[in-house]
Amino acid sequence: MIADLHNHSCLSPCGSLELSPRVLLALASQKGVEIMALTDHNSALNCKAFATLAPRYGIIPLFGMEATTQEEIHILCLWTNLEEALAFSSYAYTLLFPFPNNPATGGDQVYVDEEDNILGDVEYFLPNALDLSVDGLAAAVGNYGGLVIPAHIDRAAFSMTSQLGVVVPGPWAALECVRVPPTVDTLGFPLITSSDAHYPEHVARRPFALDTTVEELCPQGPGTQADLKAFKGALSRRPRAVSRVFS
Repeated sequence: MIADLHNHSCLSPCGSLELSPRVLLALASQKGVEIMALTDHNSALNCKAFATLAPRYGIIPLFGMEATTQEEIHILCLWTNLEEALAFSSYAYTLLFPFPNNPATGGDQVYVDEEDNILGDVEYFLPNALDLSVDGLAAAVGNYGGLVIPAHIDRAAFSMTSQLGVVVPGPWAALECVRVPPTVDTLGFPLITSSDAHYPEHVARRPFALDTTVEELCPQGPGTQADLKAFKGALSRRPRAVSRVFS
């Protein structure tokens, strides 16, 4: 199955106001994506519309965010359960640096319904760091029933390697790379690519193949909630780079 686990919507101020959950899903469906996550910066407020719309486009949805840690490292936080994702989103907002967003300079941060009607906008600038370390974020997401994937580990900004110099051990379900194989030591973790879509033209630019089936992921039938254990199992079957020691 074709998956893409890193996508933004009109809630992310660095993204396009045109990229609503509906537009995101419509474009992804046209390009063959079958499993998709919505991961706006530090918030899951557009995941409700995403959850309602995904079955209409034949896409299995995952919900979450691209969280920013104290170290300014981006981590994908994913759930198969919408309510768990929304609960963590509310908790994360209490840990966000309280800097008001100015749409004129920072960008719009709107959440919408399934018909693209604006329901509200978020006060604080979402890309700022949460008051959680890398380890603290991983533990908190686990407590809320989710899984974590360090984002774009081979990128020169907001990645583990840009901020810490290396990929550090952790409860990572996989590592997201801009390119596979990456040029950094990945410690033998499963590797994925994702589109990191911020604009309509970015949608489905870097999806990946996941060794699974609809029946495995959604044992209650198509259109029902995906099983987190089955999803983690499918990620574990992704290719892994050989761990290297650099001198």
